[in-house]
Amino acid sequence: MEERIRNIRSKLESQDMGGILFFDLTNIRYLVGFTGSAGVLFVGREKVILAIDGRYTTQARSETRGCEIIEFRDNIAGIAGIISDLRLNSVGVEAPAISFENYSNLREKIGHVALEPLSDDLDSLRIIKERGEIDLLKEAVSISADALQGTLKTIRPGMEEKDIALDLEFRMGKGGGEKPSFETIVASGANAASPHARPQFRKIERGDFVIIDYGVVYEGYHSDETCTLAVGKVTKEQRKIYDVVKDAHDRALDAVRAGILCKDVDAEARNCIEEAGYGQFFPHGTGHGVGLDVHEAPKISRESTDYLEEGMVITIEPGIYIPELLGVRIEDMALVQKNGCEILTKTSKDLKIL
Repeated sequence: MEERIRNIRSKLESQDMGGILFFDLTNIRYLVGFTGSAGVLFVGREKVILAIDGRYTTQARSETRGCEIIEFRDNIAGIAGIISDLRLNSVGVEAPAISFENYSNLREKIGHVALEPLSDDLDSLRIIKERGEIDLLKEAVSISADALQGTLKTIRPGMEEKDIALDLEFRMGKGGGEKPSFETIVASGANAASPHARPQFRKIERGDFVIIDYGVVYEGYHSDETCTLAVGKVTKEQRKIYDVVKDAHDRALDAVRAGILCKDVDAEARNCIEEAGYGQFFPHGTGHGVGLDVHEAPKISRESTDYLEEGMVITIEPGIYIPELLGVRIEDMALVQKNGCEILTKTSKDLKIL
């Protein structure tokens, strides 16, 4: 974590600021290890101070290292006092994570000190994963994959989507996961035409495609994977659509390497789907970063201006969603390497008919 703090201090020097205030609890965990649900972190040129209320004092002292723990009834008033005591002229603020009310309150309390809103400057904070982080991501992947294999053995016509989701989440927890990465998606038949469908009481029918988008958190790190399965049988049209998505998925993964534009990876998947005549049915980006948050930088989309770098962990997840008919999405996690990538997720993406 010392190296992470040094990276922040290099930003201070380059932008001539006295410190940066962090309000995003995920970034606070990344920088000093604190996992509580309330707190503010100040990283200055010489001091690192975590401001918390009395509920978290014992927890913060046991979890953190390399920072001073200060207890306040009002974190904003406490942080304002720290800024005043250090006689700072300017302080960076993690703009996306602070409410307008707290920003205004802080602005009022610190007087002449300049507040510099920071957003793009901090987007890359967690974007390159360290070896230990990759190991935790792999463990999350392993737990979720093992759980899925158990759940797949139970799926049959007549089961409800909700029962499948509950079974999978139970198995992930039993296998060592802290919690699901997000609300597990199990969507069958026409329900699968909604990319972020929620599990319903709909019963699985023979001939359905079933999308299962799932993940688990392990020591704070998320897995994220999507499998589309067939139950009982498939039509020629279903197989064709699945094959188009699988080809798009494979072409995008083949393009992943350090130095390529994210939008060029997206284009590999998007062009494949468009060439097959289904472009209008692919409404989202091809992927995203994953780590302490299930969605983080970089974005793999046609609007992205980012380049992939060695050490990033991303998803590749093209899909086709035809209203009132079906949906197909195929997703893997990949570690970006110099000349390619390592696929971290375990489940085969060849079409599986249950």
